[in-house]
Amino acid sequence: MRPKIEYVMAAGDLRIPGEGILIKDKLYSGVTLTLDYCQLPAERLQKSPSAEHGLSADTEEQLRMRGCEMIQAAGILLRLPQVAMATGQILFHRFFYCKSFVRHCAEMVATACVHLASKIEEEPRRIRDVLNVFYHLKHSKGRKTKVPMPLDATYINVKAQVIKAERQILKELGFCVHVKHPHKIIVMYIQVLECEKDTKLVQTAWNYMNDSLRTDVFLRFSAETVACACIYLSARSLQIPLPDQPPWFLLFGALEEDLMEICGRILRLYSLPPVSFSTLLQQVDQCRKVLDAMVAKDKLGMGALLAKETPTLETPSSFSPASKAVSPAATNHRKESPISKVALKNACRKLTNGDRRKSKVSRSAERRETPSITPPKRRRSRSVSSPSRSSSPIHRKKHIGHRERERRRDGERDREKRERQKDRGRGRRDEYSRRR
Repeated sequence: MRPKIEYVMAAGDLRIPGEGILIKDKLYSGVTLTLDYCQLPAERLQKSPSAEHGLSADTEEQLRMRGCEMIQAAGILLRLPQVAMATGQILFHRFFYCKSFVRHCAEMVATACVHLASKIEEEPRRIRDVLNVFYHLKHSKGRKTKVPMPLDATYINVKAQVIKAERQILKELGFCVHVKHPHKIIVMYIQVLECEKDTKLVQTAWNYMNDSLRTDVFLRFSAETVACACIYLSARSLQIPLPDQPPWFLLFGALEEDLMEICGRILRLYSLPPVSFSTLLQQVDQCRKVLDAMVAKDKLGMGALLAKETPTLETPSSFSPASKAVSPAATNHRKESPISKVALKNACRKLTNGDRRKSKVSRSAERRETPSITPPKRRRSRSVSSPSRSSSPIHRKKHIGHRERERRRDGERDREKRERQKDRGRGRRDEYSRRR
């Protein structure tokens, strides 16, 4: 019996063999998936992809806010829970820190986020219902639209775009769509502070938390810190004193600087000027046109640079790609192939056979008129399966006559049967009349 060797390794000792892979001055030697990395790093938050494409920070902020408002309104009409609406808004923010508003339609991404969030939170909705709700939000303008989105080619195209956007969201986020919500955390923290009986404080903190979903604070701070900031802001606005020696938020691991920054971002929402979504999309279209023009200009510049750097090959004077005056096929004698010879012989045979068939009748007439000196040659017996006999008109006439006879016989038999049936019917009628 060989001894059984067991290898026990700690979680921190797991390493991929080798030094790893170097990508953009960073060494990658493993993949770690934890819920602690839901926040984005500071270098990605400083300059978003939309800012790199020339979109102003104010326009991007307005687009984020309007997109989240559309998700919230669509969730209310679809009767989704608040958790599903919060998940859709956070996915919307995460996606547009990976991609640009200039290259991706905000409305289409918002629709895909609602559909994806409903499935993540186990409250699925049909894509037809989601499209009808967004169609209603776009075309209602304060009045109720009773007519849903028509089922035509436009509907099929929009549906395909939403499904494609949903797949792209999952791809860009690496299928890491977990969201830690502060809804339960707020209630738990208020119970710890013994303020759960103050319903106004609880409701105000809850409202601030829902408004904070329209900002990117959930990508910058943890859910616990956001919950503390909402309680802090609601207590300040309602002038409710909370323990400050030591400060109550230190108990939950939050810092005052973080709370102040979150409160400032939430309060900034109420000071932003109202801008329509169509105006924001026009600004995005202008940025897209400028970006496309720059890309086209860069391509032309690269093409001209490559044309200058590419050396031209000088052909020698003795070589000319033009065709020669005399074709080499004309000088070389063409050899007749054996296939052409066989075809020529077959053609000659067909001609001679045709002449023989035409002169066959005349030769037989000559033989009848002229006395035959030599005895006639005996004709060879032909088999029944011979093609010449089967193709002769006499044989065909015989076959035709035999068929006509069979048809006549069959017709006579049918007539006899009909007459018999008529006689039987007459006899039955007579018998029936006699009985009566």
